[in-house]
Amino acid sequence: MSALSYPFPRRFPVVAQILTAAIGGLMLFFGVIIIWVLGYQLLYAGRIFPGVSVAGVDLSGLSPEAAALKLNQTLSYPINGKVLFQYGDKAWVASPAQLGMAFDASSSARAAYRLGRSGGLFAALDGQIRARGFGYDVAPVILFDQRVAYQYLQGLSQQVNQPVVQASIRLNGTDVTAQPGQPGRTLNVSGTLLVLSAQLQTFRDGEVPLVVDEVQPTVADLTSQANLARQILSAPLELVIPNAQAGDAGPWVYDPQVLANMIGAQTVQNGNKVDVQLTLDPNALRQILTGIEPQIDRAASNPLFHFNETTKQLVLLSPSVTGRSLDVDASLKAITDALMQGQHTVPLAVKEVQPALTGSATAQQLGITQVVSQQTTYFWGSDPARIQNITTAAARFDGVLVAPGETFSMGQTLGDISLNNGYAEALIIYGNQTIKGVGGGVCQVSTTLFRTVFFGGFPVVERIPHAYRVSYYEETSSGSDNVKMAGLDATVYFPLVDFQFKNDSQYWILMETNVDVGSRSLTWTFYSTADGRSVQWNTTGPQNVVPAPDAKFVVNPDLKAGQMKQTDWAANGADVDVTRTVMKDGAVYFQDEFKTHYEAWQAVCEYAQGMPNPKQIAKNRNMCQPPASS
Repeated sequence: MSALSYPFPRRFPVVAQILTAAIGGLMLFFGVIIIWVLGYQLLYAGRIFPGVSVAGVDLSGLSPEAAALKLNQTLSYPINGKVLFQYGDKAWVASPAQLGMAFDASSSARAAYRLGRSGGLFAALDGQIRARGFGYDVAPVILFDQRVAYQYLQGLSQQVNQPVVQASIRLNGTDVTAQPGQPGRTLNVSGTLLVLSAQLQTFRDGEVPLVVDEVQPTVADLTSQANLARQILSAPLELVIPNAQAGDAGPWVYDPQVLANMIGAQTVQNGNKVDVQLTLDPNALRQILTGIEPQIDRAASNPLFHFNETTKQLVLLSPSVTGRSLDVDASLKAITDALMQGQHTVPLAVKEVQPALTGSATAQQLGITQVVSQQTTYFWGSDPARIQNITTAAARFDGVLVAPGETFSMGQTLGDISLNNGYAEALIIYGNQTIKGVGGGVCQVSTTLFRTVFFGGFPVVERIPHAYRVSYYEETSSGSDNVKMAGLDATVYFPLVDFQFKNDSQYWILMETNVDVGSRSLTWTFYSTADGRSVQWNTTGPQNVVPAPDAKFVVNPDLKAGQMKQTDWAANGADVDVTRTVMKDGAVYFQDEFKTHYEAWQAVCEYAQGMPNPKQIAKNRNMCQPPASS
């Protein structure tokens, strides 16, 4: 093989010739390109190629420095340009400079100079050819301080933003109006910044639509709820006792304005939907119900009887009464449900309690066969008001039954001592003085009951004596043994002070009371079946007697000349111990002791202004005198 031969097999001479020619042509092509690119760059060394512009300003043949100067002199877009922001019928115009844009002429000139000189051989050639043949506009280099634009857009947001308005119901008295919901809107500053940045890059005036996010109300319409409110307020609310009988309280009527003050609303999440439900203030309704509860509630009571000692049968005085109590929670629900359904007369929910006995009970069934205890007290000298109170209080116990094993409370049966219940004002012991108050004389009744229990041999559960000795409670028919009855009195001032005893027998006790105004006496009788018990008792009588203080005389400006009245009576202080032994079938059943301490009490006389020597006048009138020595 000669030095000029090719390393191809001789059987492929044509292929070798073709490849050789292609390689040679390719080398020639690259050579031409290199010569063109380098030569073109040498021709415009230090100058921008022809056809190159920035933002429409022709920079052909200029050095970067000269180009930067020309750009600064020619382009004023940042200062004089206009960017229009628009939303709906509102528009705002700002210059690019106000939005934080600045034009960098030097960097823009350098970018124009680099066109056709960077990016490799072919990229450079492409840039040169495109600029030469068609012109090439280089994007200007701008500086964009988004903090300035953000602050500007935040200012616009105060004019664009609108809070979402939820639908609402308004009450003006009992007038109901429904306000529809309204969408809210919020300027999306970040989204608007992206659009603004793209517009500034164009280096031309233009419009930037504001990106606004709309927020729909979760509650858009409350028309149905407003109609329900109007229905609730269309009539007064009337509360009634179900199956009301003559004498029952009610109805209770509340006008629509009261209901209007109770109406409210609450939101309820229902999947992705929010519902609004009308409500009635349960606390306000509960306050109404607790206010009428005392008028509704009543204890179950057994029938009242008298015992006919001749026939040994019971005589019905008053039928039994079914007890009832207001079920506040159930009534709350009943009222709410009824009003929501357009009903305005609502039966209250009550719980009934049946009495232990009915009017058909017989003496034989109850074990009532005879008198087992009877006591009489006297109230000589009582004024009409005190007699009225004794009669009224005693009547509360006439015909009352006490069950076997029951602890009987006098205060609970006595009830409210008030003028409305037939009581009058009379003297009562209150604190450390005797004053005029409603119910004076009721303790005559409690003292009589105490003695009936005491001498009947029944256990006393609670007994409080008077603060000082009261003559009424020691009076007897003959007057011979008054002192002996000291220490056998009991007071009641319910619920603070009560008298209680227990029926520890296996038979019912029927109590009868009888006030004989002519003989100034109160007799209390227990009917039951004697079980063999008897009572033995002893008393020390008044011991450790302390004389009453001297009378006190007080000027009363309301008294007329010459008038004097006694408002408290003297009583010696003393201690009395009474012991009781209850026998049953010849053996001691139980024993108890009643210790009583009476304070020495001062008489008080009030006299008119200017009365001379009131003490002597009181003596002459037998007023405010010291008590007997006993």
